[in-house]
Amino acid sequence: MATVTAATKNTRQQAAQRAQITQMPTYEWVALDKRGKRMKGAMPAKNASLVKAELRRQGMNPQTVKERTKPLFGSSGSAVKPRDIAIFSRQIATMMASGVPMVQSFDIIADGQKNPRFKNMLIQVKQGIEGGSTLHEALGQFPVQFDELYRNLVRAGESAGVLDTILDTVATYKEKTEAIKAKIKKALFYPVMVLVVAFLVCMVMLLFVVPVFAKTFKDAGAELPAPTQVIVSMSEFMRDYWWVVIFGMVGSIVALVMAKSRSVKFAHFLDRVTLKLPVMGNILRQSAIARFSRTLGVTFKAGVPLVEAMDAVAGATGSVVYAEAVHQMRDDVAVGHQLQLAMRQTGLFPNMVVQMIAIGEESGALDHMLFKCAEFYEEEVNNAVDTLASLLEPLMMVILGVLVGGMVVALYLPIFKLASTV
Repeated sequence: MATVTAATKNTRQQAAQRAQITQMPTYEWVALDKRGKRMKGAMPAKNASLVKAELRRQGMNPQTVKERTKPLFGSSGSAVKPRDIAIFSRQIATMMASGVPMVQSFDIIADGQKNPRFKNMLIQVKQGIEGGSTLHEALGQFPVQFDELYRNLVRAGESAGVLDTILDTVATYKEKTEAIKAKIKKALFYPVMVLVVAFLVCMVMLLFVVPVFAKTFKDAGAELPAPTQVIVSMSEFMRDYWWVVIFGMVGSIVALVMAKSRSVKFAHFLDRVTLKLPVMGNILRQSAIARFSRTLGVTFKAGVPLVEAMDAVAGATGSVVYAEAVHQMRDDVAVGHQLQLAMRQTGLFPNMVVQMIAIGEESGALDHMLFKCAEFYEEEVNNAVDTLASLLEPLMMVILGVLVGGMVVALYLPIFKLASTV
């Protein structure tokens, strides 16, 4: 009992020391080296005197040492993006595979960062490691940037003594998943921008162009054709109740987002409808299968138990429907069912994937088969996105032409009618 109490006390003391190191201010210094050359840099320390003492120990003559000023509104720099984490993963994996010590690797990577926020994050992780934390514990300070899956993989690598190999696997995993996300976002960006432009053009015409034509028609006493009357009525409504339209659109988007985040049933319904869309649904479905296969392959290769890995895999699919299916599969595997049988019960995985998983389980090469499935569906996503992009371009032009062109034709119909009577 006394041994357990002492161990707990030591653990708390180590945690307090790590927290104290993390909270140290950073001092920017300017010093002269032995040749009289002016040097500058930054160093975390409790006070300026310790910085000066450290500089003198290194053979430099301190000139100025001042604490780095903190920004007025939180951390400076842009937000840390998943792409930044992917690049960092590749850098740290390469350095550790080359034999560079972990702390030194963090120093090198942090010095090369242009984003102050990410640089400060890496410094804090390094300080945690210097304070006695393992890498996965130090990364736990930033659960948003380094999610549970990432930390679990690092912990598995540390436990097995193959951290450099696991980091290389993690880097490849992050690069592949971010590439799929970027591909899908690129495919959606063009049609969304075209629709936004079409909406703005229609708004400008309804608010500023149509009223001019409407006044001319009224002064001429011409009888308006049905299409023109519809456009004029829409213009009058927009001029009188434009705020209703704007608040209605913004309110609908906000309500949709809130309902999806707060209601599991609504999120499931919305995700299932999205997966049934003609072209985009197929891309999202293939993307979910690719991410499931690669994530499960990485975790299984890292030595994470299959049932434990399924929890992290569920969140990585990017789909509520597939996440629920993975949780169902986890429960089936936990009671002794084979993975391929659990996958078949969900009805969401193609027969080819189920068969490859079955072969992998029988041959003892499950991770290899999962990677093969991931590569196949990643290629399918790439091809589908390229096809979608080529189809959307003319389709968006047609939509834009029908909306704007239809309004122009409707406005000129009374003029054509007057000209025919004359």
